[in-house]
This record gives sequence, structure tokens and C-alpha cells, in this order.
Amino acid sequence: MAMAMGLLGACRESDPPAVEASAGSDGSSTAGTDGGEPLPPLVGVADLHLHMFAEEGYGGGWFHGSYKGPGEAALAPCDGGEPGDHGRFRDELAPLLGTCPDVPLEELSTLVPLVGAIVAGGGGLIGEFVSAVPGSEGDTGAHADRASGWPDFIGWPRWDAIAHQQVWEDHLYAAYEAGLRVEVISAVSLDWLCRALPDENVEHPECDEMADVKRQLVLANTFDQEHDWVEIARTPEDARRIVAQGKLAFILSIEASHLMKDGDWRPQLDEFYELGVRTMQIAHQLDSRFAGAAPHNTIFHVAQYAENCHIDEDCGITTNDVTLGFDVDANCKNVLGLTADGRELVQAMFDRGMLVDAAHLSEQSVRDLHGIAVENDYYPLYISHGHFREIMVEEKEKEEKTTPAWAIEMLRETGGVFGLRTAHEEVDTYEPSMVDNTCHGSSRSFAQAYDYGRMGLGVAMAMGSDLNGFIQQTRPRFGPDACSASFSIEAQCQAKTEQESGSPPLGRAFDELGLGHIGLLTELLDDLDVLGTDTAPLRSSADDVVRMWERANAPRSGPVPADIPADLGGIVAGPSHYQRTSEYPEQCGDPYCPGGLHDGERCRFDAECEHGECAGAGDCGNPQGTCE
Repeated sequence: MAMAMGLLGACRESDPPAVEASAGSDGSSTAGTDGGEPLPPLVGVADLHLHMFAEEGYGGGWFHGSYKGPGEAALAPCDGGEPGDHGRFRDELAPLLGTCPDVPLEELSTLVPLVGAIVAGGGGLIGEFVSAVPGSEGDTGAHADRASGWPDFIGWPRWDAIAHQQVWEDHLYAAYEAGLRVEVISAVSLDWLCRALPDENVEHPECDEMADVKRQLVLANTFDQEHDWVEIARTPEDARRIVAQGKLAFILSIEASHLMKDGDWRPQLDEFYELGVRTMQIAHQLDSRFAGAAPHNTIFHVAQYAENCHIDEDCGITTNDVTLGFDVDANCKNVLGLTADGRELVQAMFDRGMLVDAAHLSEQSVRDLHGIAVENDYYPLYISHGHFREIMVEEKEKEEKTTPAWAIEMLRETGGVFGLRTAHEEVDTYEPSMVDNTCHGSSRSFAQAYDYGRMGLGVAMAMGSDLNGFIQQTRPRFGPDACSASFSIEAQCQAKTEQESGSPPLGRAFDELGLGHIGLLTELLDDLDVLGTDTAPLRSSADDVVRMWERANAPRSGPVPADIPADLGGIVAGPSHYQRTSEYPEQCGDPYCPGGLHDGERCRFDAECEHGECAGAGDCGNPQGTCE
């Protein structure tokens, strides 16, 4: 915590750090358009997806803390239990399952065990379900018994926080000082989640997504007015000037499941445009009036079902046999693409020079969107935060929300950019990478995907942090959470190897916190440098993003020529967890990592401990002992 709090001492009286232009081999660069004078390249990191003001999302009832940093409210005890102020679901959730007369709740509970769990277990169980990922203690529900209060809550800030503000303004300033130059601020909300929160936690009980979004956009505009190192870019010319002046360019966006839900969307688009919005996702977790969404987390299947009472038996993603809410084909892909309203909205955005973010869209929606882009002389498309499908492990690779290579080719030919999500867990190995895939979920995993993107797919990339976005982030290579995306025995041995013979630590907060807040974003890049991959493309990604926007607002004549053909080879899938577990030695019938536990950790027998002594352990770990 001391290392993280040190970021708050950033000097705010100093002049903004200057950005030096770096020329290409010919000393110049074009603007990414057909014709015109070459424009000098920009230097700086771009992050395409950040929910900085998300404490106003979900009716103001989910996040603990404020973007302003530690104030009176932020320093209040961090307790998700009674009386509770964040990160907690209401006890009675059955009303959120909708009123579907053809399928009684009892029958649905039998058909879909998660529904039965929601009915029987209530909010506490669902809170733990939402936050459950390998290697995490979770960040929702009644966690008072795990900590005495904020900021001591399980070491916050840390990589797996999903209910605590991860973007204090001083954290953002630290990232800016370290080279962040373009930040896409995404106003976010979901009314279903708002209604799932306890009444006493929700500040805006109408649970109106667009009202939540507007409050966040107003805060972004106010932040711009109050800070001379930040400016909202309303045109690509603005963005180029802001970055060239050494300031941070905000580009405002919206991510909502019921985007402009009611009434005529045209005056609503006008209003958002006046507030500075220049890019949007046209669907998020649920199908919208504009487009089909890519199904992934099963909790959103339930939310979709609550709206339409649809049960699909063509393919099963909610269970092995059925899909709730989404109309899917035999391959479990959402059949809904762009609607008539969606096609009109996309064209209206193109006409204004706005950028359409294809993140979270169904595959059919992506194809439809690309078709309109081609009709508009290959108008640039981008994805603000995503995973490359082919590098993901088999289970994740099946999710429609992962991005396939054919969609990346659509970005390439339109001059778009891919925001690589920093929330990598375990991934397959990309053999051409110089980085060993030996610490699952850490910067080593991120490097596999990043190197596949730049060397294999040949796509321009930026960061896609999605902080405050309900995701666990890049895990550390050192400390108790190191390499924790895999099963615990492997994580222990990988962490032991990393400590003894891996690349050295940075000696900074990122080493043990992972990507716990926006101030550590560039430390992830520094760690990638230590591991031996080339971060230069990410450190100049501000240039790619600005040029993409410039292309959208300039004459175009056909697709962007490909520098290199895509090469999908080089990915090697590892054995299953079951196979890998069988390779470890056993004692008392249990596999273990020799010397994988540190002093003070609970143990079953001596061989597990780094110093060979499990004090107080009974026969075969009954009762457990402590490593000494």
C-alpha cells in the first residue's frame, strides 16, 4: 500500500512533460489518408477503454470510492456487508429473473442450475460467483470478515478489485507523466445490475442507464475544465494538437446495454455529441435496439432472459443444452446483427466523423458493420478492448466475445486499431515470442497475445485496460498472487521459478500489485521491456489512434494496403490442467509443488515448504501446519 500511495505525491505544479516526436526511416509520416502533406508522428501510449467516473454508473450503487481519490467517503470502512455501501447484491434476486409465464421459476431452476442458485442463495452467492476467478479472493459481497476496513481490504489496490475505484485522478496523472497521451473515457451503466443492488446503496433508484451516462460525461467535462494537463478532443485535429503539446487527450465514449433505449435516438445522439462523445459501442452485454451482443458471462444470459423469456435449444452456452435469452445458431453464435435502427445509427455516426467501437458486438453485427464501412470507402473500425481468439485457451476461445482473426483483418483493411485487453489470464503459447509463457495471467501471458497481434496478425494495437470494468487485471509475477491464473500447484511452482531464475522485478508497485490501478499501466509496459518484447508500438499507439480518427474524417479510396500478410501459425496449446497436475510429485496421495510455499503459509507436510518444515502439521496435513 505504501508503494501505491506514493503515487499520490506526484508534483502537480510542474510543467506538463514534453512529448518528443520520433521520425520514421524517412523522417516523416503520413496522416493515414490518401494524399495530403505528411504529418509528424506522435509519441505516447493510448488506452482505448477506461471507466474513470464509474462510481456514477449502476445508479451509483456499486463502486467504493471516488475518482477524486481518498476523501471522507473513500476512507469510510470498506464493508460490503450490512449496512453496506458497495459491491453487494440484494438478498432477494428472484424478481430480476423476469415474469415468463410459459416457464415457471421452479422449472427454470431445474433446467438452469445458476437460476436455482440465484433463487436459493440470493445476493451473497451471486456476488461470489461474479468475482470468482482462479487465484482471487474476490471483491464483492460481505468481505468485512476478511479485512478490518479500507484501505487494508486484502491489500487494495490490487489486480482483482472489481468493486473499488481504480482510477483516482492522481493515479491518472502518474500514468500521464509516464507517457499516457490518449485516453478513451467510457461512460458505463447497466440497469439490470442497478436493480440487483440493495436499495440503501443506490443513489439514483430510477436505474436509468442514459441518466447515469450523462452524469459521467458531465464529470469528464468538468475534469477537463479543472486540469490544464487534460483536454477533451472533439476532432482529430484537437487530438493531434493536444498530444503534440504534451497533454492528455480525452476521447469520450459510451458503453451501455440499453443505449438510447427509449424514443427517437437522433436527438439523443445530438445531445451526446454536444457533451463531447465521439465514439460509442452500439451494444454491450445484452442485445440492444441497434445490434446483437456477443454472449459470454452466464449472468448476462439471465439478464437477457429476463427481458425476452427466450430459451434456445439450438446450442448450449448457459448449460450444455440450452442458452438463455440469446437466439443462437448451431455454433452458439448470436444470430442477431445490426437492426434497421443500428444501420441508420452507424451511418449517422460516420457522417459526423465519429468512430464506432465494435467491442462486444455479435459476429453477425461485426460483419454488418464492416459492410457499411466498406460502402463508406473503408471507414475505419476499431475494437477498444478485446482478446485475440486464437491465443486463448480452449474454453475461452469458444466465447463469441473473443475476436477472431477474420475480424482483425477487417480492422486492418479499414485502418483501425485493436485495444488489447490487459486482463489476460492463462493463454496458449505463441512460439515466435521472445517471452516464455511460464507465469500464467502475468505480463508473460499478455506478451503472448501482444506478440501474436503485432507479429502474426500485423494489426495496430493500443492498450485496452477496462479498469473499473468488472474484470480482474494483469496479475503480478512476484508476491503471493504471482502466476495465479492456473491451478494453485502450478502457480506455486511457476512463482518459485520466476523468483529464482526469471526476469528481474522492476522494484516498483507493479511487481506484487499487478495492474491494480491506472497509475501502473505504464509499469506493465516496463515489465514487458524487462521480459524482452518490443513495446515501441504500444508506446507510440497514440499516433495510430489519432491517424485512425484522421482517416475517418478525410477522403479515402479503398482499403489500407497490408504491410504484411497475417500469419496465424505459431500458437501451441498446452496440455490440460488434469494432465499437468499428474506431472507433479505426490505425498499422502496429493500432488504438490516441492518447496512452493513460503514461511507463514499453511501447509500439509514438510516437502511443500521452501525451508522444508511444516510446523504443527498432523498426519498428511490433518490438521494443517505452517511453513517455517
